[in-house]
Amino acid sequence: MASSPPPLAKSTRPKIGGSRIVILTEGKTDPLTAKTANVMLRCRGDDVVAVLDSTQAGKTAEELLGVGGDTPIVASLDDVALIDGKGPDTLLIGVATAGGKIPPEWRALCLDAVRRGMSVVSGMHQFLSDDAELVAAAAAAGVQLHDVRKNNEKEVATRLDLTDDCLRVLTVGQDCSVGKMLSALEIARGLERSGVDAKFVATGQTGIMVEGDGLPIDCVVSDFVNGACEKLVRQNLSHEVMVVEGQATITHPRFSAVSLGLLHGTNPHAMIYVYEAGRDAMRGMEYLPLPTHRQVIDAYEHMAAFGNPAKVIGIAMNSRKLSAEAAEVERERMRAEFGLPVADPIRHGPDELVEAILAYKKSRN
Repeated sequence: MASSPPPLAKSTRPKIGGSRIVILTEGKTDPLTAKTANVMLRCRGDDVVAVLDSTQAGKTAEELLGVGGDTPIVASLDDVALIDGKGPDTLLIGVATAGGKIPPEWRALCLDAVRRGMSVVSGMHQFLSDDAELVAAAAAAGVQLHDVRKNNEKEVATRLDLTDDCLRVLTVGQDCSVGKMLSALEIARGLERSGVDAKFVATGQTGIMVEGDGLPIDCVVSDFVNGACEKLVRQNLSHEVMVVEGQATITHPRFSAVSLGLLHGTNPHAMIYVYEAGRDAMRGMEYLPLPTHRQVIDAYEHMAAFGNPAKVIGIAMNSRKLSAEAAEVERERMRAEFGLPVADPIRHGPDELVEAILAYKKSRN
């Protein structure tokens, strides 16, 4: 199906899920809740045949999510075959819910998909493989239940063997769900287009679904988060630059632990700060105001200094709520305040942030 904005260049990386994916967003097809769906449509749009939401059937992904072009919203799996006469091969849960719980009413949809011979991919904290009936049905149908967040990481951090040959860049944010993953992905691909051997390092479920590898850092036992991050770094030291997907923020009352573990575990050389223009309250805790950009940047740079004295070298602005004209005003305001390159990686492209990383890389040689 067509995607808008244009999808990233096709990747030869291993895929999670098949090439005829139906994304499940039942009753939750909005850009924030369905952020997994949003990114899959943008980055793997050619593999997506439909979005399943009976409450929005007849509309398109573009209408509801601002991406995905004419990818149809369907009411049931029966409707998918009507699109082109072919059946789907994968049902992918496309939302992020509080606590990672699968809505109880979706269990029947997953079971129906399995019995139709479809694999099911989930990035939730609640694992499909813990459901005995689903496991038995999958075995009988010869299909897979893929729990992207499931892991057995048991290593603590050591700060050993982290060479400086590969530049480590971490995206950090003012809040949750501001675009850290997509910014990291766009920047990594931009570096590749510039001739740099760059690697997008996925640390969350959606990034893993796109990249085909990585670790679900927010589902690692707390003592082993830093060690799991170090492991990711060691696995990717053969590249010139690794752009690590950030998680949440160290200033969020709910999720600061994983954010700090990611910062200290990856021990970055530099950071890209990500925020959403127009947001003034914390995601999921809207009764709490967001700290200022300066407060968050200072906090990250202060905590990073216990490893590498990493600085924020660029700002990725999520301007989805703004008009093109308002986005330019906001961009110039942030440039003036912080003296740093500022760009919305989707609206403006990542080149300005790529150039900041290349300049920083050159300064270290």
